Amino acid sequence: MRGDDHKQTAMYSYVTLVQRIPEDHPARQIRSMVDRALERMDAQLEELYSTTGRPSIAPERLLRASLLMILYSVRSERQLMEQLNYNLLFRWFVGLEMDDPIWDVTVFTKNRERLIGGAVSQQLLEAVLVEAGEHDLLSAEHFTVDGTLIQAWASARSFKEKSDPPPPGSGSGWGGEVLLRDKVESVTDPDARLYKKATADKSVPSYQGHALTENRNGLVVAAEATLAAADAESGAAIEMLDRIIGPGAAQAITLGADTGYQQERFIQALRERKIAPHVSQYVKGNLQKNRLRPEERSDERSAISQRKRKLIERVFGWAKLSTGLRQVKLRGLKRVDWFYRLTIAAYNLVRMRRLIPIQAMAA
Repeated sequence: MRGDDHKQTAMYSYVTLVQRIPEDHPARQIRSMVDRALERMDAQLEELYSTTGRPSIAPERLLRASLLMILYSVRSERQLMEQLNYNLLFRWFVGLEMDDPIWDVTVFTKNRERLIGGAVSQQLLEAVLVEAGEHDLLSAEHFTVDGTLIQAWASARSFKEKSDPPPPGSGSGWGGEVLLRDKVESVTDPDARLYKKATADKSVPSYQGHALTENRNGLVVAAEATLAAADAESGAAIEMLDRIIGPGAAQAITLGADTGYQQERFIQALRERKIAPHVSQYVKGNLQKNRLRPEERSDERSAISQRKRKLIERVFGWAKLSTGLRQVKLRGLKRVDWFYRLTIAAYNLVRMRRLIPIQAMAA
């Protein structure tokens, strides 16, 4: 028989939020990993807040809400607050009950500034990697490095001439050459620089994102965003390697990279650290830029490193297509770097969800 279309709304609900989420929903597995990572960060988060005064938004909820924006491609904080008002999955993931009030947008962004100042996204990335190490998902010997262009939230028209450009011979270019970035800056985002990765491309206001992945499962072990520059990729790669590997590594380390890293200083820096440079070679044109020695080119492990290079391209592809990293909506290097590392942490969580069995994740 036909059911009645009752208009009376129920006053009470006897189904909890957690009961409404399917047992095999991907958000369940990611939420459990995030909660364990936040437990490891508890002491660091405690240092960011005073012991007196009115309680603010819990940093754990701020981080979960920020991760939701990345995982579900929420384009703005205002849309996130709208979703939190009626989306029960979002409420459960953040840690809100059905009757909890939603934060004002400006309150949310102001509280997030504390997390940006405390470099919390880097701490989250490290905490997530701890769990990856516990499940033996990381390689400590073989790595790949690469960089990508991040378009800034500014237009080319916003660039104006600086009032005090450096004199000739004291610029930021090679040998003190005065470059375009030394003469102009954006009035919208002063940290953004006009940059292009290929000769045929158009220069756009940009930052650069860098990532270091291990070759076993393609998880990102180090990430950072920098100002856009021709030598930014090689410089960031050395810094990330020093953070992850440290001086005097006992085991044999290899590093795969594309032809953009065929730079004498970079290759020499790897040799000094006893890291085998598995850098792609020029085969047509620019042959004079090849910097590897014959014994380095004939290394049998180099072919494996080059095959593993595609894993790092998946990181950038996912981040730009799914999370809005193609053009970041934050201004200033500090904020862009914070968001970039948070995006990389989210990628690791999505990747680890497929690598760790559900039973082990729930334990």
